[in-house]
Amino acid sequence: MAKSWVNSAERVGADLHLELSGTGGRRAALIAALREAVRDGRLAPGTRLPPYRSLAADLGVARNTVADAYAELVAEGWLTARQGSGTRVADRAAPVPRAGRASPTAPPRTRASTPTSRTHTSAPTSPAHASSPTAPAHVRAPARTPPRPPLHDLRQGTPDPSAFPRAAWLASYRWALQQAPNEVFGPGDPAGRVELREALAEYLARARGVRTDADRIVVCSGFAHALRLLFGGGVLRGPLAVEAYGLPFHRELLTAAGVRTVPLPLDEHGARVDRLGRERAVLLTPAHQFPTGGPLHAERRAAVIDWARARGCVVLEDDYDGEFRYDRKPVGAVQGLDPERVILLGSVSKSLSPAVRLGWMVLPERYVEGVLAAKGEREAWASVLDQLSLADFLASGSYDRHVRRMRQRYRSRRDRLVAALAAQAPHVELTGVAAGLHAVLRLPPGTERSAVKAAAWQGVALDGLAGFRHPEADMEAADGLVVGYATPAEHAYEAALEALCRGLPGAL
Repeated sequence: MAKSWVNSAERVGADLHLELSGTGGRRAALIAALREAVRDGRLAPGTRLPPYRSLAADLGVARNTVADAYAELVAEGWLTARQGSGTRVADRAAPVPRAGRASPTAPPRTRASTPTSRTHTSAPTSPAHASSPTAPAHVRAPARTPPRPPLHDLRQGTPDPSAFPRAAWLASYRWALQQAPNEVFGPGDPAGRVELREALAEYLARARGVRTDADRIVVCSGFAHALRLLFGGGVLRGPLAVEAYGLPFHRELLTAAGVRTVPLPLDEHGARVDRLGRERAVLLTPAHQFPTGGPLHAERRAAVIDWARARGCVVLEDDYDGEFRYDRKPVGAVQGLDPERVILLGSVSKSLSPAVRLGWMVLPERYVEGVLAAKGEREAWASVLDQLSLADFLASGSYDRHVRRMRQRYRSRRDRLVAALAAQAPHVELTGVAAGLHAVLRLPPGTERSAVKAAAWQGVALDGLAGFRHPEADMEAADGLVVGYATPAEHAYEAALEALCRGLPGAL
């Protein structure tokens, strides 16, 4: 028999009607009812739930039943529990209305399988019969509703958003606002604030072995913006050599700028730079090849510099996650070998957050004027106050402290991923784990597509390795899954690993 509860006291949490129905036990019925309330929006993200005792009294169930139900939903990522804050609904995307919800027997809908960015965005999946101006009225679908968000997000590209250093960043922002000269509130210098460029020059020299000064650094809004300035602004021209596996979003951006990309094969030592020929430039991820993992071998680092010197070319160094290494000594930037032949590109999208739209270009002297001309007469992309905040964040040591803290957290997550696979899927080879925020699970030939689908059935969103392969690559294709271990909240990580392992072929 169904039981209902209506809570009328705001002090104990959300005002909500629950029905405990079904043939299972009270614990299972309560879990199902709470899940349904979150799905259909009756429990909005951030809503505080009643304490165990209050909800148990209203529903006529044991206090431990409520406690167990809350704990299960916390483990699954539906709820969060923090000391002094109570139990709340986890931050999730907007719920799907009942009319637009997929069948209970269908796998969860996730974004398209082709990755678009190391900082991912979810794209709605088109309905089977999408409405269009030319479709007959009787087959047109109703207005599109957002897809249900994945229960476990293991896509590469985003750091843990809950770990953003709010207090330290706020302190730097306040300092920037209080100390900023009046000129800050006028048109910005297209090169970026000198305070940030000086702080970056000091930090990059100390932490990454970069040789530069503030006059050779141009602030931008991220890696994609840097590519647009360099190639869309006419500073560089193609053809451009790229690694055989990389982000298709970057290749598409370059193609739109009229740049032909030429893939370089990869092996255990990184990109095969011996295959470089008549290209005018090469784009590499030498500290941690994206997405397969591993640094560029020392001999190849020297060889690509020799190639650039001999042919008058330039190396573009994407230093996207150089701070995060775990089982090896730090790998310095290739730029330190020859500052006049390497353009180093970096940002805070992995170390802080993609929401802080700040990046930098460390340029050879001959390119500075061209890049500034491409940017225009005034800063139109990067907030000047954010620039001053990051300058203080670097100078005060807050950035170093944050990176060290996150390095420890991500290493722990990496270790837990390794342990989970060893216990539940020992036949799956794991690579690229010595650094970064993701790893690659190598799969038997022909199994990648089914593994991605199986993961979706478990509520796991991740990327297949094939989506990163250059369409003209001549190296042997490999099956695999690219698993990001930085995105999930800490309380939801174990459940994400369990769901991942359940979906792997041949898991125990």
